[in-house]
Amino acid sequence: MPDTPDTSAAPEGRLDHRYSSPEAGKPPWEKVERLITEAELFWVSTIRPDGRPHVTPLLAVWSAGALHFSTGPEERKARNLAENPHVTLTTGVNTWTEGYDVVVEGRARRVTDDARLRELAALWKEKYGEFWHFEVRDGHFHHAPGRAVVFSVAPHTVFGFGKGEPFSQTRWRFA
Repeated sequence: MPDTPDTSAAPEGRLDHRYSSPEAGKPPWEKVERLITEAELFWVSTIRPDGRPHVTPLLAVWSAGALHFSTGPEERKARNLAENPHVTLTTGVNTWTEGYDVVVEGRARRVTDDARLRELAALWKEKYGEFWHFEVRDGHFHHAPGRAVVFSVAPHTVFGFGKGEPFSQTRWRFA
């Protein structure tokens, strides 16, 4: 599998009939991409150096076929990613009978280009409001009281879980 998946073309989703209601269908990728774009909160899962998992909520923006998030350079998730860049981000609703959950698996890569960081900072501000205004310099976001590193996760695999009738499980793989 390539290091950076190609997310320029819509991937073909595969419905897993073992975990789906007989009448379930797979949603188009565009609908899932819209859910990812509009989601306010994600849970990021990383692996500690000793192999234990670490999960925490965070904000993220979807841009150019990848999810982007920021964190303090000394926070546990940043330290974990320095050792093991494999990451999972999840979003959805906390109900059993309605909604759609999305799981994005990929490799986190630092974003250090100031021009790209300024684009991402504008997306954060647009999505989350003035509180999330970042200054960009020296390859970091700066926001009182400190600075943050930014990661980009182009998905290798995305799973979607439809809840309620019909239940469904769909997988999208990126080349």
